[in-house]
Amino acid sequence: MTRLTALFFLMMTLAHPWAHPAAMAADTPSKPNVIFILCDDLGWGDLGVLHQNKSNHDKRLHTPMIDQMAAEGIQLRQHYCPAPVCAPSRSSLLTGVHQGHAEVRDNQFDKSLADNHTLATVMKNAGYRTALIGKYGLQGNGNSAETWPAYPTKRGFDEFYGYVRHVDGHVHYPADSWPLGNSETHRQPKQVWHNDREVSTGLSKCYTTDLFTARSKHWIAEQTKSNPQEPFFLYLAYDTPHAALQTPTMAYPKGSGLNGGIQWTGEAGHMINTAEGEIDSYRHPDYVGKGWSDEEERFATMVRRIDHCVGDLLQTLRDLKIDKNTLVVISSDNGPHQESYLSNSNYDPTSFQSYGPLDGIKRDVWEGGIRVATLAWWPGNIPAGKINTEPSQFHDWMPTFADLGGIPAPARTDGVSLRPRLTGTGEAETSQIYVEYSQNGSTPKYGDFSPSHRGKKRGQMQVVHLDGFKGVRVNIKSHDDPFQIFDLKKDPKEQHDLANTNPRFKQLEKRMRDHVLQSRMPNASAKRPYDNVAIPAVEVSGATPGLQWAFYEGDFPYVPKTSGMKPQKTGTAANVNQANLPAGKGAIQWTGWIQVPETATYQMSLSTGSKAFLRIHQASVLDADFGYQAGQRRTVSIKLAKGYHPIQLTCLSDGNSVPSVDWKWGPSTNKLNAVDDKSLYRK
Repeated sequence: MTRLTALFFLMMTLAHPWAHPAAMAADTPSKPNVIFILCDDLGWGDLGVLHQNKSNHDKRLHTPMIDQMAAEGIQLRQHYCPAPVCAPSRSSLLTGVHQGHAEVRDNQFDKSLADNHTLATVMKNAGYRTALIGKYGLQGNGNSAETWPAYPTKRGFDEFYGYVRHVDGHVHYPADSWPLGNSETHRQPKQVWHNDREVSTGLSKCYTTDLFTARSKHWIAEQTKSNPQEPFFLYLAYDTPHAALQTPTMAYPKGSGLNGGIQWTGEAGHMINTAEGEIDSYRHPDYVGKGWSDEEERFATMVRRIDHCVGDLLQTLRDLKIDKNTLVVISSDNGPHQESYLSNSNYDPTSFQSYGPLDGIKRDVWEGGIRVATLAWWPGNIPAGKINTEPSQFHDWMPTFADLGGIPAPARTDGVSLRPRLTGTGEAETSQIYVEYSQNGSTPKYGDFSPSHRGKKRGQMQVVHLDGFKGVRVNIKSHDDPFQIFDLKKDPKEQHDLANTNPRFKQLEKRMRDHVLQSRMPNASAKRPYDNVAIPAVEVSGATPGLQWAFYEGDFPYVPKTSGMKPQKTGTAANVNQANLPAGKGAIQWTGWIQVPETATYQMSLSTGSKAFLRIHQASVLDADFGYQAGQRRTVSIKLAKGYHPIQLTCLSDGNSVPSVDWKWGPSTNKLNAVDDKSLYRK
């Protein structure tokens, strides 16, 4: 794509951020391809560029290819996973919501991914071909592509190739037995699925890091060849260096890209060019003969293999001459693990300080458990060697990729577009950082962890960022349990609690507890000690009856997130049913406050003739968008404190008539009343 074409694309995207892909087809001859690489249990400190290269530790890992990627792109040095374990992290990534709104929480492995907007459905709406290659683990109950309710091709992916079940991703040779495994589960072969077929029979000696890389290279090349004008979105989800410390069969093949490195042959029994020799036998020469343990040699070799594969993938993009039109992001689902799945031996991330200069590992909400190694690469669009230290989180990728595709993100997303931070153009919004997770364990007693963290019971845990500070609670018993507050810029190891040091931080601590309640909705499958606490009201002065409304013109495929969009018309109305609202094709958004007369549990009920989405504070209260049929009534319970509560109700308009919105509420499901003029206020 020439510079002139790229500039034209950027101008059109900024001018029409709400346009449906069909409407933009004539204006945008090309949109950037997007590849999201997710590693499994890769620690923030495992990358050379983030920690290893400058570490004084006696053992070091090397990641030269990923380091080069960082040198040519951007380091997001304070990027967070949604929860410090894989299933909830992957769920939030794919659905664009934090853990206060996700369907999959805590340790709910193999639970169905919510039947809602996903990265894949959003990118398909933007005109992209979509694929998931690698580990999934969000399929729900079943035993086949037909019976799994949330199989990837039922959640927006045009193509899937990889592990479906969570436990299958514990080992990295799907078609071979592994006699060294510490249980029968980890000694047996596993299933690999390709769309509607199980295909592991032909995968003997295929190491999954190699296999998923080869399949990705093959898919990208085929996609580029068969339909070069169609952009693609690839989610490449490695299952390493997680779980079993298994290594490849052989050294990485010479070269890289289209004609070198890992290659897909498509021949059963020799599906990739490294499917030969003895499984689990290779050690990278940089890590042998140094007196390291077997587990350390294994882990280091696994990380180095990922490094080789990432470099190979980037060279493939160069060879196809699509590198300057492809954004590549690499990240990890949580902090480093302490497992080997080898009989009679274990592994600790202390070997390489995989948590870097931070405290905490997988399943901790200290920084080492939730701050994840994240880089982005887009030659010619992301300035080389850039470092960004602003906090961001997984749910930001949905609005980011939608932004690149020229459409708004769904209203449901909790994220913001990171495009301004990546490219250095435009005004960046502040990300919402939120974590909740429960696990009956304790932080390890590692010597380089702060004494206050060693052996600390986990239990119910929570993290929130507010006013530039991190609030963290562990072993929560009630909503009244206070947050510890840390200034991560000065104190990344979280040693100096600021919560009670002066009135400012005492007030901030209370605001953090209020902010939590205002930002999430309870989920019956993952109960919290603060679920039944009333959402605090806000102080309001100078309010007048009625609501403000804004009309956003466009052919939206779903209820849009309007942040960053400019309305074509604005005004005020007594309520959401006032008849003089615009009737064009687009979205109408009402904002203001609802005044609650008494602290109580209320029923909120919504029925519309189109689609709608309601937030109260930052909580997603009523979702009448994805899969919603006109006229359906959706109802939810919410406990609200007496006083004013900010609302944002967005509804689609088909252009033929003013959308009908029947919004009711009340303390009893049997006596719901329409939201009337007397309870609605605006500035």
